[in-house]
Amino acid sequence: MSEHRSQNIQGKYLTPFQRKLLEKSLQENLATSYRQRIEIMLLADDGKSQTVICRRLGCSPATVRHWMHIARAGMAHQWQDCPIGRPKTVNDQYIERLRELVNSNPRDYGYPFRRWTANFLEKHLAKEFGIEISDRHIKRLLKQMGLSTIPRKNQPQDQPSQPSGGSKILIGNLESKTTAENTNFLFTQLEQA
Repeated sequence: MSEHRSQNIQGKYLTPFQRKLLEKSLQENLATSYRQRIEIMLLADDGKSQTVICRRLGCSPATVRHWMHIARAGMAHQWQDCPIGRPKTVNDQYIERLRELVNSNPRDYGYPFRRWTANFLEKHLAKEFGIEISDRHIKRLLKQMGLSTIPRKNQPQDQPSQPSGGSKILIGNLESKTTAENTNFLFTQLEQA
């Protein structure tokens, strides 16, 4: 787009820095949708109306309205922050790595804690794969694999385990005995005024 005005004239919405950044970005090999975003903001900054921009670029009024709003809000320099298309989805490699992580110690990866949480699994995998999903989705994936971040008890609670090697003390079958002798209550009657 060669008809954009020179940098020394103040535009309607963009700062000189933003205009220069957008014009420079137009020189790069961009996807059509990204190029369209930039052109919308530059044309809006030139004072073109929504109708004129729609006609010139062949895009919907909603798209033009959105990117005009971004320019007006002073966020034009963040034009790449809204990715185009469906978000990336997990693949077999991601699932396998999740399985490896949940079965390993987080300290091996430099974390100060001993057990993974879904939140930290999500953050760690986002760094490795660039795929951001919610910790709730991590929990669903773990459940599908028969795994969990919650520690399992090795044996049922009714059958206490036997201590190994004599170094542990096992206390079991303790029942609370509440008798009248050791439960002294003081009863008082409050007078109403």
